[in-house]
Amino acid sequence: MIREINIEELSKLKNAILVDVRSEGEYSEATIPGALNLPLFNNIERAEVGTTYTRISPQAARKLGLRLVSPKLPLLVENAVMLAEAGSLVIFCWRGGMRSKALASVLDVMGITVYRLLGGYKAYRAKVLAYFQTKPAYKFLVLSGNTGVGKTEFLQCLRQKGYPVVDLEKLANNRGSVFGAVGLGSPPSQKAFEALLYEELKSLAGFGYIIVECESRRIGRVTLPGSIYQALQEGTRILLFDSISNRVQRLLREYSSVPNALEEIKEALERLFKMLGHAKIRELKKMLELNELQEFTKRLLLEYYDLYYAYPNQVSPEYQLCLNHENKALSTEQMLDFLTEWTAQ
Repeated sequence: MIREINIEELSKLKNAILVDVRSEGEYSEATIPGALNLPLFNNIERAEVGTTYTRISPQAARKLGLRLVSPKLPLLVENAVMLAEAGSLVIFCWRGGMRSKALASVLDVMGITVYRLLGGYKAYRAKVLAYFQTKPAYKFLVLSGNTGVGKTEFLQCLRQKGYPVVDLEKLANNRGSVFGAVGLGSPPSQKAFEALLYEELKSLAGFGYIIVECESRRIGRVTLPGSIYQALQEGTRILLFDSISNRVQRLLREYSSVPNALEEIKEALERLFKMLGHAKIRELKKMLELNELQEFTKRLLLEYYDLYYAYPNQVSPEYQLCLNHENKALSTEQMLDFLTEWTAQ
C-alpha cells in the first residue's frame, strides 16, 4: 500500500527510513538529514533523461527512463526490502514526482507498505527556508574567546551534561579560522548545512535557550542564516580565557593528530600575507620546516589570532560571565551555577 504524506506528517512518523531516489549528485549536494540514497538514475542518466524531456518530449523521456531503470529494479527492490525491516519506508525525489512514484509503485506490487513524501525534497527545503525567515523563539548564550582557549571542548562538556549546545563549527565541518579546514575534508553545501542546523535547532526547541560559540557570519564555506546570526549578535555574552601556554599546548594536541597537517597549514599560511607580510610568512614557514611547532603556534596566536579576534585574555566588564579556563573544573562549575540562575530569571 502506498500512503502519501506531507512534511508535517513526516515529522510525526515513528521509525521513518528516509529513502532519497534522486541521483548521487543531487543527494550529495543536499538531502533530508539521515536519508539514504537509492538512485533510480545516476548523474549521467538523469542528464540524459532531462535533455530528452526538453528536446524531444515528456513521453520520450519516460520511455528512456523506463529502459534505464528496468535492469536496476531487482537490486533496488532488494535493498528497499532490507531497509523496510528497520522501519517505515518514506520515498522521496526532487518534488514528489515520477521517480518516487515509480519505485513506490513497484514496492507496492511487492506487498511492501511504503510512504511517499508529497512535494519531495523541494517541500522539505521550503520548510527549512521558512524556518530561518523568522526570529528564533529561544534565547542565545554566546561563548566567546581567543583561539585555543578550549571553547569547543567546553561546549562538548556542557552537551554531555545534557545542556542545549549547538556546535556550529561541527555542522560546518570547519573550525572557523584560516586553518579551520585542516584535516577535516569536504565541507557541506550551504543547503546541507542549513538542513543540519534546522534539525539541530528543532530538536532543542523545548529548552527555550541555545548555547553556541560566537561565530562570524561565514564559517568556512557556509554562511549562517541571517536570523541566526542576528540572534548571536543579540545573545548573552560569555567570555572564556586561558593562559598562552595552555592555549599553545591545546592547539598542538589538536593538530598533531591530523595527518599531513603541517603541509595543509603551510599552504594556508599564504592566505595571511596581507596581514602578516611575506617576510613573516617565510619566517613562520621556516619554523614549520625546523619542527619548531611550539614557538610557531605561540607566534601565530600573539601576532595574528589575538590581534584579529581581539577578545580579552582576562576578566572584562563587557561580558555577563567571564571564565578562566586554566582550572577546567572551576570554570565548568561557574558556568553551571550561572545557567541555574540565568534560566530561573
